[in-house]
Amino acid sequence: MSPKIIELDHGSGGTAGHQLITDFFLPAFDNPILNQMDDCAQLTIGKTRIAFSTDTFVVDPIFFPGGNIGDLAVNGTVNDIAMSGAKPLYLSIGMVIEEGFSFDSLRTIVQSIQQAAKTADVQIVTGDTKVMPSGMLDGIIINTSGIGTIDLDINISASRACIGDHIIVSGTIADHGITILTQREKLMIEGDIHSDTAPLNGLVAQLIKYCKDIHVLRDPTRGGLTAVLNEIAKQSAVEIEIQESAIPVKPQIAACCDLLGIDPFSVANEGKLIAFVPESSVEKVMSVFSQHSLSQDAVVIGKVVSKKQSIVYVKTPIGGKRLLDMHVGDQLPRIC
Repeated sequence: MSPKIIELDHGSGGTAGHQLITDFFLPAFDNPILNQMDDCAQLTIGKTRIAFSTDTFVVDPIFFPGGNIGDLAVNGTVNDIAMSGAKPLYLSIGMVIEEGFSFDSLRTIVQSIQQAAKTADVQIVTGDTKVMPSGMLDGIIINTSGIGTIDLDINISASRACIGDHIIVSGTIADHGITILTQREKLMIEGDIHSDTAPLNGLVAQLIKYCKDIHVLRDPTRGGLTAVLNEIAKQSAVEIEIQESAIPVKPQIAACCDLLGIDPFSVANEGKLIAFVPESSVEKVMSVFSQHSLSQDAVVIGKVVSKKQSIVYVKTPIGGKRLLDMHVGDQLPRIC
């Protein structure tokens, strides 16, 4: 039975959120550009190809090891634009602030936005501010929209995965989501646990410079690897095989996931990307990754094996297989 009200699960990267989009929003706003379902819209204006994206950030807590809601908002939209192979150029910032919010906290967030934009080499060119009465909002919400340009010879989309493509992840997974969880619940966990939030446009620019035939780029944010791989499998109508033993997870992150019964495959990341590339390009892509500071732990984690069915499965270390399905709800609400 379909729910009659919006639930927290509808804001997740899982099945409920996916159904809300495909069953409710897509039919209402149906058009070929939206139906591509990529991280950003790819538009053509005159002879110029444009990437356009928007996102809203509601992380709790607002401040966390490795960043805060400000740099997270900038990096998140920069990365969505970059996943089309575009060069991000301009961002808007919209803030909804709760009455009573600290000016010191707001100043720190604004400074983080400023520094993140500088690091990503983008400009904040427009924005908006609203204030809500105390108790009607949990601190602050930030919306960012961004645009960038795409070279004419670039063709990257979640619908372009091909049989034989190798799948590469640029580094360790689940760092951001577990950081947020341990801070939110005040868990005293030993080891360095911090968010991986970072702008990936510089890394993508290097990839494109040396390898033009990248088929798919995605950053596995809400819903983690699980959600993104399933989305790509559906959009490209392919079967994906992942090697469980190849997935890079930091020991302290893996320990937290084991302790809490959380699947690291489904935990959000904010500074990692997944690339689908033909076998002939793997060596070039891995060479680029090995020379960039944000992708030192890059590894090939699987491949596209057939077009028989749109599924993702994991091959276990003992030779078995299990389906990697999207979670029905969200393991961790208010992650990004």
